[in-house]
Amino acid sequence: MIPRYSRPDMVAIWSPESKFRIWYEIEAHACEAMANIGVIPRENADAVWKAKEVEFDVARIDEIEAVTKHDVIAFLTHLAEHVGSDEARFVHQGMTSSDVLDTCFNVQLVRSADILIEDLDGLLAALKRRAIEHKDTVRVGRSHGIHAEPTTMGLTFARFYAEMDRNLARLKLAREEVATGAISGAVGTFANIDPAIEEHVCEQLGLSPEPISTQVIPRDRHAMFFATLGVISSSIENVATEIRHMQRTEVLEGAEFFSMGQKGSSAMPHKKNPVLTENLTGLARLVRSAVVPALENVALWHERDISHSSVERAIGPDACVTLDFALARLTGVVDKMLVYPQNMLDNMNKFPGLVMSQRVLLALTQAGVSREDAYSMVQRNALKVWEERLDFRDLLLADADVVAALGEDGVNEKFDMGYHTKHVDTIFARVFKD
Repeated sequence: MIPRYSRPDMVAIWSPESKFRIWYEIEAHACEAMANIGVIPRENADAVWKAKEVEFDVARIDEIEAVTKHDVIAFLTHLAEHVGSDEARFVHQGMTSSDVLDTCFNVQLVRSADILIEDLDGLLAALKRRAIEHKDTVRVGRSHGIHAEPTTMGLTFARFYAEMDRNLARLKLAREEVATGAISGAVGTFANIDPAIEEHVCEQLGLSPEPISTQVIPRDRHAMFFATLGVISSSIENVATEIRHMQRTEVLEGAEFFSMGQKGSSAMPHKKNPVLTENLTGLARLVRSAVVPALENVALWHERDISHSSVERAIGPDACVTLDFALARLTGVVDKMLVYPQNMLDNMNKFPGLVMSQRVLLALTQAGVSREDAYSMVQRNALKVWEERLDFRDLLLADADVVAALGEDGVNEKFDMGYHTKHVDTIFARVFKD
């Protein structure tokens, strides 16, 4: 997590100040719940809430932790400095450190998910706008990097929209998965704390009580969350890779916006490099790097160990902050992306008419020619287009076998571009559902 790839709202969620504020709220709500059921005096619970406006001193907490070697104890000691030792004596009663740490971590993940959901909404809006704008902008589709058949730029944007829409649904499920809290005490048995305390704290923080938590919240929940972030990052890379290919000099069907005063190379003034989408490819790798450690965190010793702790201190902020930045950057790229329709047509016509080969093949089989013979008839003409850049239609019209089967009008009819775009509206209706 470095400033270059960070946005302030997401960074704030993972700041020490925010973490300690959440810890405080957990402890204060727990005291309030204990007072509600008569476990501790009401005045002690009220005293804890007097620290509500306190700005917790991170440096002071670090100073105490240097002695205690325990971050939660350091925080509780600092809290008592504000509340008063006698007034704070019931704070954390019956609780264990994981009650605070795990519940806080999930609060941070939920708040992060809310920002990421907003990010995806913004990206979806940009993709939809560009899809509609270029619904009928014809370009050649490619398989294996080779010209295949015509498609449209609108369909390219639409398929990315559909993918990101699936990611939005996944993220909402992942948010729900980690929206749990645990205030169940050592080994999770509630031996020293009433389950009502957990219910109250979770309600106040917008969480659901973890059904069974041992001493930690089960890490399969977090594995799903970070795996979902990994899938989203792969989708970002999918879009970025397409744009990078489109911006290649010999393709140039689309490109990142190049702003006034921008420089592409320190050595070559002519360069316009796809730096943003290349950057997104790298950021996607960073987010995915959190997935395997999160999966490995699922297996813990007995009711608790802390092998997961160091991992989550890193991957929690890093993955969320990086993905937030990446989604915002991709939205900007899509929103301002340059599209070159004429270059798309020029590229398709580099091998004139060749993209119609399948339609001719099918027509020949429908005219009574065996598939094997039809394939051979089409391919022998197609290869001349590859080798000599001749016009595919002209070659077919000069091929006596083809003309005998289809007739000249039958050959010419197979080169109607509208044949390949006739179902674009149907696809759009399926994707955008409006």
